[in-house]
Amino acid sequence: MEYKDHEGYTHDRLTLLPEVELAYNTNQHSTTGKKPALVGKGWNPISPVDHLKKNLLTIHPTAKDFHKMWKKACDTTAKCIAEEK
Repeated sequence: MEYKDHEGYTHDRLTLLPEVELAYNTNQHSTTGKKPALVGKGWNPISPVDHLKKNLLTIHPTAKDFHKMWKKACDTTAKCIAEEK
């Protein structure tokens, strides 16, 4: 499964699986009220977003793309969880 980013480059969706897994494991679930990583491992993994400074003047375009993919993965995960209820 391939997709194109905003610059027209084609990417394989399988390369996004680590990011999707991280998004899934670091978002609070409505069933348990806790994050799966916290429940399963006892700690929350640190994501690249945690290291971004809020006062940066410019953010690299790749970081913006990652943020968009991260947000989409979080939204999709939340939607899937809501549909399972």
